[in-house]
Amino acid sequence: MTDQNLTLLTDFYEITMMQGYYKNNRNDIVVFDAFYRSNPSGGGYAVCAGLDQVIDYIKNLRFDAEDIEYLRSLNSFDEDFLSYLSAFRFSGSIYAIPEGSVVFPMEPLVKVIAPIMEAQLVETAILTMVNHQSLIATKASRVCYAAKGGGVMEFGLRRAQGPDAGTYGARAAMIGGCIGTSNVLAAKMFQVPALGTHAHSWIMSFEDELTAFRRYAELYPQNVTLLVDTYDTLRSGVPNAIKVFTELRDAGKIPARYGIRLDSGDLAYLSKKARKMLDDAGFLDASICASSDLDEYLIESLNLQGAKINSWGVGTNLITSKDCPAFGGVYKLAAVLQDGEFRPKIKLSENPAKITNPGNKTVFRIYDTGTGKIKADLIAFADEVINENEPLLLFDPVSTWKQTLLQPGTYQVRELLVPVFVNGVCVYESPSVMEIRDYCSAEMDTLWDETKRFANPQEVYVDLSKRLYQTKQELLDSIHSKNKRRI
Repeated sequence: MTDQNLTLLTDFYEITMMQGYYKNNRNDIVVFDAFYRSNPSGGGYAVCAGLDQVIDYIKNLRFDAEDIEYLRSLNSFDEDFLSYLSAFRFSGSIYAIPEGSVVFPMEPLVKVIAPIMEAQLVETAILTMVNHQSLIATKASRVCYAAKGGGVMEFGLRRAQGPDAGTYGARAAMIGGCIGTSNVLAAKMFQVPALGTHAHSWIMSFEDELTAFRRYAELYPQNVTLLVDTYDTLRSGVPNAIKVFTELRDAGKIPARYGIRLDSGDLAYLSKKARKMLDDAGFLDASICASSDLDEYLIESLNLQGAKINSWGVGTNLITSKDCPAFGGVYKLAAVLQDGEFRPKIKLSENPAKITNPGNKTVFRIYDTGTGKIKADLIAFADEVINENEPLLLFDPVSTWKQTLLQPGTYQVRELLVPVFVNGVCVYESPSVMEIRDYCSAEMDTLWDETKRFANPQEVYVDLSKRLYQTKQELLDSIHSKNKRRI
């Protein structure tokens, strides 16, 4: 996965458009924005991820001899264009919101400023990397929020849509808050904890359950977590686990980490019964881990029912984001450089949600000084500055009469987009996955609880600066006037 040449990881029309630009001597500097239109799973936020893979992709972006020969074999590209591709290198600039940040619809997660042939080529790869990993990071953050402090282990590799999705999905799940992954390759690649217990087949391979538990405890004395539902959870599994724990305690070998795992049945009922049995035997610090097709909704429900579970293994529904299998990010032209200035471009649609925000932009996050919580995000032109010592007027870009005037001292501002590539040179070093995970945890703390709830979450406002709003309205009016004249 890490050694693949991903230059041809693009849609065919990106390269045909490149040749069209090349043949027409059209290689203006442009601005493209990668953004999404609605939060996954009907939630109140998303968590962005995938930037590190984008960086590797851009660094290694070049057409090798095999790529050129393959494109030649398609009989769609002229030799002069293929010669151009053979010397291709990315020379543009990229700005992005750091991985692990909480983000909201319509704001640029990645901004590409480059000659249009370069900016067009990288569209597909950027979208597939950011879309997939942001989707899984968001799902993981929801699952971890539902767990209310109980550790969540990512167990989804065998149900993922292939090795890439399983491995980079595990990375994204760690960013979203998981404590470890069952995916050993991901653990190695990204330096995160590799976690897991054993399968039912381990129990079934021995003559009896008790012997299987004993052998496992002998092999892994530092972490004895026993799967107790192979035959009968309460009449066999838990009693046999207690026998092993008692033997370890009597031998002075009880480990710091030990407990049971439930993988079937009524997890609320079984966990409460198992907790009482463990406590009655003196094993008050034994953990109870649960798996079995979990997601944030089931975990929340189990907690509301008083389930005695303090560790969760989540697989299929996390790694596939089963209830919302696509992030929906798009990549749209926003500006073209002409006479030294960026000329804003806008895309219209019958669907108002698909009308884009024009221009070379940035994103400001506005925090409440007293609580540290997010009040709103503000999309503005890249050269705009917010002075925290002056009042700041925020208004809804659709219902413009909805306004809030923030007084100096009541708010703080942070610009979200940071430079990643400048003139083809990478100027950004990605933190480790565990560092991004910690950053994401801090980001989650800036959200109000009302925004994190699963049912009807409170919307975080994403507003436009007055200048950007006026520019957008002028473009809309101009296009409308031209269309009226044509009719």
